[in-house]
Amino acid sequence: MNLTSANPYLSSPRPDSNADIKPCLSVVMPVYNEAATVGKIIAMVLAQAPVQELVIVEDCSKDDTWAALQEWPRRDPRVRLFRHEVNQGKGAALRTGFAHATAPYVIIQDADLEYDPTEYWTLLLPLLAGKADVVFGSRFAGGPHRVLYYWHSVGNKVLTTLSNMATNLSLTDMETCYKVFRLEVLKQIQVEEDRFGFEPEITAKVAKLGVRVFEVPVSYNGRTYAEGKKIGWKDGFSALRCIARYGLLR
Repeated sequence: MNLTSANPYLSSPRPDSNADIKPCLSVVMPVYNEAATVGKIIAMVLAQAPVQELVIVEDCSKDDTWAALQEWPRRDPRVRLFRHEVNQGKGAALRTGFAHATAPYVIIQDADLEYDPTEYWTLLLPLLAGKADVVFGSRFAGGPHRVLYYWHSVGNKVLTTLSNMATNLSLTDMETCYKVFRLEVLKQIQVEEDRFGFEPEITAKVAKLGVRVFEVPVSYNGRTYAEGKKIGWKDGFSALRCIARYGLLR
């Protein structure tokens, strides 16, 4: 199959790097209290050839994040900056960002340094090849990753298994940040959850649409709580509620 003729966003038949993909990607980045890392991750995102726009939603941070973001729309016209006047949570920030995304494909990017934007092209390939409508980037499918909390990995696997049972998908990492959508698929989904319950919610709603889902391995450089990790055990219970609400009760 000649992928170039199949998709106008490919500049070569089988792309081997970022440079082989034309701009076609909206990156939606929710940001809360990430003054120490946000500048570096923005620079990394903007360095990737597939990036058509970077939609940043600053969720009323308590540190200097908002001040650190002010320069970026002036430095690069692809940066679109929005702010919540009251902290609402990651899901709410994504809801705002999705509403402003305009590129053919949309990816979620956290504002820390746990996920590597140089892997965008790997995530995009099943979409550009016309094989997928949604792609999940799995931290547990063979990519290099920092070794951290054992019980976190157990919790992730339990939640993914329960989500799979509710949705009949065979994912290995439902809680991954890296999820890429065709824009027309994303526009069919209304995000209701304001916090980290977004992950099982969006997974259940993708499954109910009956679209083609792919999973590819990604690297993961997780951080400790001392380094700023935010998700906690309460969010695990919220995920269980969301699996039941969106995967079973609906």
